[in-house]
This record gives sequence, C-alpha cells and structure tokens, in this order.
Amino acid sequence: MIHSFLFLLALGAAEERAIAFLSREVPAWPAENQCFSCHNNGDAVRALFAARRAGHAVPPESMRVTVDWLADPAGWSEQKGADAFSDEVLARIQFASALLDAIDVGLIEDESALDRAAVLVASDQKPDGSWKLDVSGSIGSPATYGTFLATSVAQRVLMAADSGRFSAELDRTYRFFRDVEVKTVLAAAAVLAALAEAEDAAAIVQREKCLELIAAGHAPSGGWGPYVTSAAEPFDTALVILALSRVGGHEDKVQAGRRYLLENQLDDGSWPETTRPAGQISYAQYISTTGWALLALIETE
Repeated sequence: MIHSFLFLLALGAAEERAIAFLSREVPAWPAENQCFSCHNNGDAVRALFAARRAGHAVPPESMRVTVDWLADPAGWSEQKGADAFSDEVLARIQFASALLDAIDVGLIEDESALDRAAVLVASDQKPDGSWKLDVSGSIGSPATYGTFLATSVAQRVLMAADSGRFSAELDRTYRFFRDVEVKTVLAAAAVLAALAEAEDAAAIVQREKCLELIAAGHAPSGGWGPYVTSAAEPFDTALVILALSRVGGHEDKVQAGRRYLLENQLDDGSWPETTRPAGQISYAQYISTTGWALLALIETE
C-alpha cells in the first residue's frame, strides 16, 4: 500500500513537471518561428488539453494562441514560415485531432470547425482505407506518425465529427485495420486502439494478434520499442499503454509502462526523443515524444 502511494505521488509530480515544460514550449514555437507546428501545436498541446480535462492546472496563456489557430481549419495551409518540407496530410490529421480535444475540453465552442477539419482529413484517405504519409514505408515516429498511427488518429477524428457523414471512409478504414498484416509493436498498438470497440469475429482475431505481438515485445524495463526485439522507447511505450487501456484487462502491463515512463523522464519534465534510428537529436521528435508520454500518463490515471 505504501509503495503504491509513493508511486502515485511520484507520478503526480512527474505529470506536473511535464505540464510545466510543455506550457513553456507550446507557445514558444509560433512566437519564435511565426508558424504553427505539428509537434508543439498538435501533439504537445493535445497533452495540455488532456491535462486540463483531468483537472490539472494549465496556464491559459500557454494554449491561447494555438486554440485560436486550431479554430480555423481553412487557414492551416496558409501560414507563413511553414517548413517547405512539412507533410500537409500529416498536419491536417494532427491539427484536427488537437482541435477535437480543444472542443472536448471547452476551449473552442464552434463544433462546426471539427466538421470542416474532418472534410480535409477525409479528402486525403487512400483507396485502401489508410492515410499514407511516407512512401518509403518508414515505421513512423513521434513527429512522422507513419501509416498505422496516422490512420488510427484520422479514424478518431472522423468518428467524432460525424460517423454517419463519413460512414464510407470509416468502413474503408475498418477494413484496412481488420485485414492488414501487423508486424511491429507500433502497428499493433495503433490497430489495437482502432479496433478496441469492434465486436465482429475478424476484428477480435486481429486484436488478439496485436495483443500477442505486444506481449512478445514487452521489454524487461517495462516499456516497448517499435519492434519485438527493440529496446524500449518512450513514444512506443506511450502508444502501447494507451491502446491497452482502451481494450481493458491489461492493468499490469499498463502500470509497467507507466513506471517505465516515470523512470525515464528528464529533470526538466520532458522525455528524451524517440527517433528512427534511435539516438538521434531532433527538437520535433523531442516535443512530440514528451506530448505522447504525458498524454499516456494522464489518460491512464
């Protein structure tokens, strides 16, 4: 009992440090670079929205400029100073996901903005039901997502916007997740989350395959890497525990992953960036990794 109490105290302190870190970083990027980024104003701000929803104190000024930006999907592709190599398909998915959470937490009242964003997201769907961001077939990372995570997040946006209006797109997405071959832990987490509430036999079989792969990839450290044989990384661990929490019944693995995140947090409240290959330096991956890690801790409280 005492051990669990001390863990919860340490976890609460870790979350507060991460909130303080992101509260500084989220508004810093648009102020310094005159543009909005998928990492600061997508992934990271979404973690702050989740923190606010969970009752944590989040400085309003850390989110205000981003909230104003998210509320106007028509302007997402018109910002000045945007990186010429940025992926507009990815940006739409990440901004739409952040917009959804801003509406959910009451920071944006115009729910029609989500409908407009969902139309943009839906327009990028491929015939097989997926959203492909990288033709090289990269596994994906915190700042690049990859096909599986992008498709899972896009599905979430379309379902929240209007599952009836986007029924054709959602049907294609469901078939993609049900039939696709899952080979990596990252893919298993994304597919598991996407099929968490599906009740047909094919989806249940696919979920079991994902759970088997996740179990095989559970590292002694308590976390997960992108592949079964990979060392654990904060980003992949965050995705796995978010997915496991959605299907339920895996509390031991969820808690092991939370402990891994707690033990690997840096002193300033951030987490070291997950990169492909590992060990690289990237501000975008750094901020996105921290956003996903904090989101996972808060969403599994």
